[in-house]
Amino acid sequence: MLRVKFMIKQFLKEPLWFKILISITLLISIIFSSAFFANNAYYQSFSKLAAAIFFCAYGIKLRSNRLTSVILLSASALCIFLSILAIS
Repeated sequence: MLRVKFMIKQFLKEPLWFKILISITLLISIIFSSAFFANNAYYQSFSKLAAAIFFCAYGIKLRSNRLTSVILLSASALCIFLSILAIS
């Protein structure tokens, strides 16, 4: 629970452009991965790219904690790889 509170406080301290970037990429990832867009590979790929941007932004932001940063950047690389596979 303390980690969640820390993440919320950290998010509220961020500049406006970062809040907008994170919010938009999270919403795009959720919306385009829904069942309504399941039949189109381009929407699925776009959803995975948005998730990759989300993970990469937080991975770079939290680089003071090396383990967390590596996990988030690895998740970002995995999302990019899955995005390429979704188009193929």
